[in-house]
Amino acid sequence: MAMAACASMRTLQPMNLSPFLPAKGGIFRNGFLSFRRIGRRSRYSMFLKTTAAAVKNGVLRLNGADALVGVPDNVVMTPLSDSSAFLGATSTESSSRHVFKLGVIEDARFLSLFRFKIWWMIPRVGKSGRNIPVETQMLLLETKEEKSSISKDSNPNTTYVLFLPVLDGEFRSSLQGNAANELQVCVETGDSTVIASECLKAVFVNYGKNPFELINESMKILQKYSGTFAIKETKQMPGMLDLFGWCTWDAFYHDVNPQGIKDGLKSLSEGGTPPKFLIIDDGWQDTTNEFRKEGEPFVEGTQFGARLMSIRENKKFRKEASDDSINTPHSLKDFVSDIKKTYGVKYVYVWHALMGYWGGLHPNSDGTKKYNPTLKFPKQSKGNLSHKRDIAMDRMEEYGVGTVDPNMIFEFYDDLHSYLVSQEIDGVKVDVQNILETVATGSGGRVPLARHFHESLEKSISNNFRDNGIICCMANSTDSVYSSKTSVITRASDDYYPKNPKTQTLHIAAVAYNSLFFGEVFVPDWDMFYSLHESAEFHAIARAVGGCGVYVSDKPGKHDFDILKRLVLPNGSVLRAKYHGRPCRDCLFVDPVMDGKSLMKIWNLNELSGVLAVFNCQGAGNWPGFESSLDINGVELFGEISPSDIDYISETLSDSFEGDFAVFSFKTGRLSRVPMHGTLNVTLKTLQCDVFTVCPIKKYDQEIEFAPIGLINMYNSGGAAVKVEAVSNDSSFVGIRIGGRGEGVFGAYSNSRPKFCCVNGVELEFDFSCENHFLTVNIPSGTTSWEIAVHY
Repeated sequence: MAMAACASMRTLQPMNLSPFLPAKGGIFRNGFLSFRRIGRRSRYSMFLKTTAAAVKNGVLRLNGADALVGVPDNVVMTPLSDSSAFLGATSTESSSRHVFKLGVIEDARFLSLFRFKIWWMIPRVGKSGRNIPVETQMLLLETKEEKSSISKDSNPNTTYVLFLPVLDGEFRSSLQGNAANELQVCVETGDSTVIASECLKAVFVNYGKNPFELINESMKILQKYSGTFAIKETKQMPGMLDLFGWCTWDAFYHDVNPQGIKDGLKSLSEGGTPPKFLIIDDGWQDTTNEFRKEGEPFVEGTQFGARLMSIRENKKFRKEASDDSINTPHSLKDFVSDIKKTYGVKYVYVWHALMGYWGGLHPNSDGTKKYNPTLKFPKQSKGNLSHKRDIAMDRMEEYGVGTVDPNMIFEFYDDLHSYLVSQEIDGVKVDVQNILETVATGSGGRVPLARHFHESLEKSISNNFRDNGIICCMANSTDSVYSSKTSVITRASDDYYPKNPKTQTLHIAAVAYNSLFFGEVFVPDWDMFYSLHESAEFHAIARAVGGCGVYVSDKPGKHDFDILKRLVLPNGSVLRAKYHGRPCRDCLFVDPVMDGKSLMKIWNLNELSGVLAVFNCQGAGNWPGFESSLDINGVELFGEISPSDIDYISETLSDSFEGDFAVFSFKTGRLSRVPMHGTLNVTLKTLQCDVFTVCPIKKYDQEIEFAPIGLINMYNSGGAAVKVEAVSNDSSFVGIRIGGRGEGVFGAYSNSRPKFCCVNGVELEFDFSCENHFLTVNIPSGTTSWEIAVHY
């Protein structure tokens, strides 16, 4: 009888809301923007007028606060849209590098995203221009009309100003501050022969009331204006993003080998989390290294002198005539075909550097000389040298890089990738991308060189890999970002270092903040991690909320399957969140790593719910260049979370929403009912975290209120539930139907005890707590997709 009732229900589809889109024009809806020409040059002074903002006489004033004052006479402002303009400047001299002053910033909170070493970017917060680091690639400024008793994250008088240094002709721009609290823009070509006396569109500036919408709309404007890059929504998403992966790097480093890979795939599969995606990292290629002598002790850094000898695999992955080992495959194709068949791996990627290998191509090798490689000795810009030295860059400057002839770069990529396709490889992880800016002299400058290489790379990817199979890495420079038209995945921070306990918290914070910028153009890659590690859950929850691919680098047999099974379903898929994980609004201008008081909160969405992760990143480590006095054993923080922390939570709402949310804590297992601006207390010690599923409680009948939490055994519980609808029979309300995937325990908020529950048409037992209205149903083992019917 129960089965018949489940099968005969007639459904009514709840109203679907359109995506929560930002209003066009930002805060200019009630005002206007005008410009007046001054002097003989094409110089503009911006006069912007709304009810609460004005820019006049060299002072940018927004909501009653000065954002920039003392704008010099040589600054040029050019309008672009209703709410945006370009900043630039002129000089009396021509040069390949200029540093222009733009104005003074004082007593205004800001977030800077800057390159602290040539490859990678991290955040910094401050309140004045002197705190803005060299090589800043995004600057978000907060201004307010006046002091208010309203909390900072809900102050209606807050306006956000965004500065994006961009590519203007042959010049690449970055921001920095000086001791006089002046915001400066550095423009440079990277080639001493490419010079100019002005750079009129060096910095894009825009502003609005919502910081996330502001960044999103700004990147859309820049995409349309420049035509040199594309935002994420226009790009093809590789299928590996929704599958669990394993990378060989931290498992083997350069000693990766076929048998070790098989051992790792076997142990992960037997544990119930089969990898469907594999990255064979550095160590598979045919290289030589004249700086490492056989039999001599290893010297750190010498590995970066190795050069590529051919596009083929090395002898570990290709049997030679003299090799009688049963563990050596006949070819890379033989090996890849075997692991795909034996372990069900769907995608296999391999690593290579943008220039082939760290040291580039060997100039005299028969396998590479057709690409006309030339030994070049990289030269870093002053901006890079002002921050942390990098041993890889130091060694490449010493040893030189076998640089591919730009006229042959497409042929090199196409030859390499077509060969890999013939070996059943599905994609590539392309590393060391920022090397281009250091070898630009004589090639027309860094901007044209980077654009040419990236166009050639993306053309080859499109020609050879059906699934847009590329992961970009060591590419945290705007040279790369603003030259990306099809690449859709990029590493968003420095490496995960399993042996360095001080970097675990830095990694999470850096990726979250960097994703504000990168996430508009790419799916930010949070990198691999160890599942069997003291900070494993810290990293696992970050990936669960990150909207990124999920992959580990466990050594074979060294796994924590309790953690992995909270990320990975038995079929090898993952519950990937909808967007890119970003810091909550009240975290934008605080330091969750070193201020000793701030928790790190990251938000995202699923189809039916929000997901909110909270981390205590205080006390474990410190940002490069800063010392911390915090004690890793003594930093316990108290904070609050709220449904309103999830900025786009309104996307999950409908007309039946009554104003409260069901909030499930993974750490405590508690379900709470919380208003939109209500709060729950959180207490975490250093390297502790929690993740909350936040689902709107909707009314489906005069008396029934319901919210599907999802699979409560998974970190991103709500990622399992994809559809919910009211069910009627002969025009009478019967119950609620929820569609989803994965096995485990389904949980939901229900204000009333159901009569019975069915899973895929079969009535099953359920539990219901009258105290907190928590309904749970066990999804049978082996279930991949399900339809749960809750009858009242």
